[in-house]
Amino acid sequence: MIGPLVNGGALLVGTLAGAALGSKLNANIRERMPMVFGCASMGLGVAMIVKVKLLAPVILAVVLGSLIGEIICLESGIQKVAGLSRSIVEKVFKPNNSMSPGEFSDRFVALLVLFCVSGTGIYGSMTEGMTGDPTLLYVKSILDFFTAPIFASSMGISIGVLVIPQLAVQGTLYYASTLILPLTTPDMLADFSACGGIIMLATGLRICGIKQFPVGNMIPALLIVMPLSWLWSMYL
Repeated sequence: MIGPLVNGGALLVGTLAGAALGSKLNANIRERMPMVFGCASMGLGVAMIVKVKLLAPVILAVVLGSLIGEIICLESGIQKVAGLSRSIVEKVFKPNNSMSPGEFSDRFVALLVLFCVSGTGIYGSMTEGMTGDPTLLYVKSILDFFTAPIFASSMGISIGVLVIPQLAVQGTLYYASTLILPLTTPDMLADFSACGGIIMLATGLRICGIKQFPVGNMIPALLIVMPLSWLWSMYL
C-alpha cells in the first residue's frame, strides 16, 4: 500500500510547511490561490461528470444521498469533529485566531471532501489495490502537497488531522477493492465518477466562496450511486 502512504505523507508535510510559514506566506497567495484550487476542483468535477452513462440514477443518488445526509446531520457532525480537532490542537500548539470558528469549520468540511473523498483518491486507491499501480495517487499527492500549505498557513496545523480520515478511506478502499471491483461494471464506475464529479464541483464552488453547498451531507450519494446505477440498467 504505497499510494495512500505517499498521499498522507504529502498532506502532512505540506501542512507542516504551511503552518510554519503562517503569516510569512504572501497575503495574495493565501487569498487568491484557494480560488485557483477551487477552480481546479470544479474542472476535475466537470471532467468526471462527462463520463456519465446513466444520468437518471446519478441524479437520484445525489438527491437521495443528500437527503440522507441532511436527515442524519452528517455535515453538522463533521463540523463538530472540526471544532474538536481545533480545540485539541490548540491545547498543544499556539492558537491561530486568523479565522472565526464558523469560517474554520466551514472550510474544514470542504477540505475534508477535497483531501479525503475526492474522485482521484477513491479511484487511485481502488486502482492500486487491483493493479498495484499507484500513479493516480502520486498525482493527487502532488496536488495535496501544494494545496495544504495554503490552507494551513491560515488554519494552522489542524489541517494535519485530515491525514487520519484520508488514510482510513484510501486504506479501506485499497484492501476492499478486490471485493468491490469484480461486482461492478464499466457503466457503474462511470456513474460513480459522475456522482463524485458533482460533489467535486460543489466543493470547488464552496472553496471559491461562490455558494456554500452542503458538501458534507452529499457524501452518502457515493455509497448508493453504483447500486442505483445497476438497478436502473437492469430493470429500467
